[in-house]
Amino acid sequence: MIILHGEGVSRGLAFGRLRFLKRDDRPFPKLEISDPEAEILRFEKSRNEAIEQLEQLYNETKNILGEDQAFLFKTHQMMLEDQDFCESVNAIIRSEKANAEYAVDRTALQFSEMFAQMDDEYLKERASDVMDVSRRVIRILTGKAGEDFAWTEPVIIAADDLAPSETARLDTSRVLAFITSRGSSNSHTAIFARTLEIPAVVGLGECLLEEYEGKEVFVDGEAGEVYLEADQDTFAELQRRMTAEHDRKKYLEQFRGRKVYSPDGRRVLLCANIGSPKDLTAVQANDADGIGLFRSEFLYLGRSSYPTEQEQYEAYRKVAEAMGDRMVVIRTLDIGADKQVDYFQLPKDENPAMGMRGIRICLTQPDIFKTQLRALYRAAAHGNIAIMFPMITSVNEVRKIKEICAQVRSELKAEGEPFCEKTQLGIMIETPAAAVISDQLATEVDFFSIGTNDLTQYTLAVDRQNAAVKPFLEPHHEAVLRLIRMTVENARKAGIWVGICGELAADISLAKSFIDMGVDELSMAPGSILEVKARILDGSDF
Repeated sequence: MIILHGEGVSRGLAFGRLRFLKRDDRPFPKLEISDPEAEILRFEKSRNEAIEQLEQLYNETKNILGEDQAFLFKTHQMMLEDQDFCESVNAIIRSEKANAEYAVDRTALQFSEMFAQMDDEYLKERASDVMDVSRRVIRILTGKAGEDFAWTEPVIIAADDLAPSETARLDTSRVLAFITSRGSSNSHTAIFARTLEIPAVVGLGECLLEEYEGKEVFVDGEAGEVYLEADQDTFAELQRRMTAEHDRKKYLEQFRGRKVYSPDGRRVLLCANIGSPKDLTAVQANDADGIGLFRSEFLYLGRSSYPTEQEQYEAYRKVAEAMGDRMVVIRTLDIGADKQVDYFQLPKDENPAMGMRGIRICLTQPDIFKTQLRALYRAAAHGNIAIMFPMITSVNEVRKIKEICAQVRSELKAEGEPFCEKTQLGIMIETPAAAVISDQLATEVDFFSIGTNDLTQYTLAVDRQNAAVKPFLEPHHEAVLRLIRMTVENARKAGIWVGICGELAADISLAKSFIDMGVDELSMAPGSILEVKARILDGSDF
């Protein structure tokens, strides 16, 4: 028996025959051409045809998976329209008198390597997008239709990674699972698999060998393991687990649409944490009561300049309209710490988790802050948006925030711009300082949301990004639970609502305790909602 170990990114078990995705990824040879300008026109024609194909892919994917998953193909169109990309291709053609295929291939490698070397995991994954877009142009230039992904039987797909256009062309009714040698939880393969609830394991590395082609394998998308030639006992155990997983999903469906109440009859919301509008499909598919944490950083990452007010407004409006009357809590930018963006020109911090991040950036660069607030207030006119501010440590910070918010409302009013004047303002309780003075802070805002990830790391003085000290990170530490309890009690006394939006919100061993404390909302990854609901309503523990 052979067991391959990777990262499980989409829960579930699958058994089937392994089929490798075949494609030609060899570098395209350089050929000397006599007329560079004619070659540039040839590139432009192929580029425009690729943009048209992507528009068609966008429409097809939108019909199958919804707008959020289809939006990626709009991003790919923008890559092909990027001035730097086009100028690089043209420069190689002119300076080296090289063929367009070679110029596109070389430019793609340069851009891909640039993304791959970035620290941010989301941006690293854009390296595969650049290669995917470039392959499309090269296929058009060479007149090749591309790979045939049609299989006559359900299969488990293996690849180095799957590009967005490849997943869009797959017959998902015949896909049992994905396994890849590269990728991470932020890769398109992982997102696609989670959206369709297909088991997936990524990051298998060099142990994923093409000689395994055609073998029958088990894929465990939760443990991140792939079993080849399982012995009799292991085979029986995996079959038993597959049956149990099927029964689990079937059982959880009975809780869809049911509401959660506290013992004293108070409605408790189970909401979703999301990182971009692409995640709306998962929110709606998993029966979320709303969005308890919408991270706005996606608008600032992967670009070379600040997003405009209009860009932000459109993104926030889209989410608000999609959610209707359900609440959408949008956190203002939390750049810094593990999310570094060059154009912010932040000073290098020896300890970035303690440095210039979150609200500290907003208060020291108020123009950036006001642009985001204007977009948020305008978008709030189209739905139930609440604004939340991260990394609060003092009452003075909150009062400064409220002053800036008042200025923004006055400006919008004077301009005759539609906005929601009664938008709720809340803060994250994620520092011990904020928890200790939560009685004072509660009189200044409309709600609290306890960010247990940072609250735990700051309370225990354990860097959650440092694997060496991970054994010392105890989410159930009594000190952390006391700070949560204190915060909830102070919120109740002040008459404001309080939620939890960190990892502990999905901890089924604590869910009932939080509700008994007086928590009004638990916000978690969309896929955890039905499990937590089952735990609360009937004590089921999965």
